[in-house]
Amino acid sequence: MTKLSVNINKIATLRNSRGGNVPNLLKVAEDVQRFGAQGITIHPRPDERHIRYQDARDLKPFVTTEYNIEGNPIKKFMDLVLAVKPTQVTLVPDSVDAITSNAGWDTIQNKALLKEVIAEFKSNGIRTSIFVDPVLSMIEGAKETGTDRIELYTEEFAKQYEQGNSQSIQPYTDCAVLANQLGLGINAGHDLNLENIEFFKNNIPELLEVSIGHALISESIYLGIENVVNMYLNKLK
Repeated sequence: MTKLSVNINKIATLRNSRGGNVPNLLKVAEDVQRFGAQGITIHPRPDERHIRYQDARDLKPFVTTEYNIEGNPIKKFMDLVLAVKPTQVTLVPDSVDAITSNAGWDTIQNKALLKEVIAEFKSNGIRTSIFVDPVLSMIEGAKETGTDRIELYTEEFAKQYEQGNSQSIQPYTDCAVLANQLGLGINAGHDLNLENIEFFKNNIPELLEVSIGHALISESIYLGIENVVNMYLNKLK
């Protein structure tokens, strides 16, 4: 079964919009795990507009499944990850002003940087993953960095699938096959939702984990978060 890691950034966005502690981020993390999610994902950004750096520290004792912290490996982020020691760190090449992740790494151009960062995290017992576009050369480049896993950036698939183009899955399938051959674990995320997740999962061999936040929280407004978590789990079996 592919693991479901719930990204709780949007819960922090809602909390921050009014100040105070409603909704309670720690309680939500506890609850979604109790409902069956196998992981919690956060993506702190330098301006702390949703997840705050202190949230990452506060969450550590509340995450009893897998804890995944995403971000661009600037010094502040690296110091945070090394202090918290999550299960996994996912490296994402966000610009400081990015609203959301919008591209994968050029693993060839950034090979030296990624190798250095990944070696540091792995020496501290933290599993590493690199956010990548579904391009075969980027998968090959990822292998050279020493990463444990890749995370396939799925926005283009989601956009095309919504328009009825199921063939948009092919580059992702090809990259997954290559990643498996190279011994890289496969994660995926960005714009996956209840409508496309089952098709995506069924076409990606050895898909280990999906990270879903915006869609899952949005769907929960209508369907309830416990129900939605279990709907995803059923589609990922």
